[in-house]
Amino acid sequence: MTELKPITEDNFPEAFRLKLAPEQEKFVSHPIRSLAQAYVYRNQCQPFGIYADGKMIGYVMVIYDYDIPEYDIWHMMIDASVQGHGYGSEALDRVLDYIKTKPFGDSNRVALTCSRDNPVALKLYESKGFSATGNADEDEIELVMTIR
Repeated sequence: MTELKPITEDNFPEAFRLKLAPEQEKFVSHPIRSLAQAYVYRNQCQPFGIYADGKMIGYVMVIYDYDIPEYDIWHMMIDASVQGHGYGSEALDRVLDYIKTKPFGDSNRVALTCSRDNPVALKLYESKGFSATGNADEDEIELVMTIR
């Protein structure tokens, strides 16, 4: 079972040690970049460590876009050493549960982007109810869902 824990001064070094498989590095920004973004957007953003059995095994950031309004899921990643065990699916469920609390604003729309060349991630997102909008930026496509 996975759980989300906010990234704090106590656990951010753990996030820096997370690794993707070399072929995945083009799909997700490293947590160092993500945490810099989280700092810039700190009034509308929450970075989380994804934990299993007390160990950080991944990272994800939730940000609220006041202009649309919608919740966005950014930079979700599971460490290469533990991929293929269902942690990504469980973590996405925890992220959606968090968004349902509407911590930053009242919106039922959740969006994310994913590379067309990442079929594993696309399959995961579609299995949770995300659908492609038709909007794209280079190789990234936008997917959205409505939460209840």
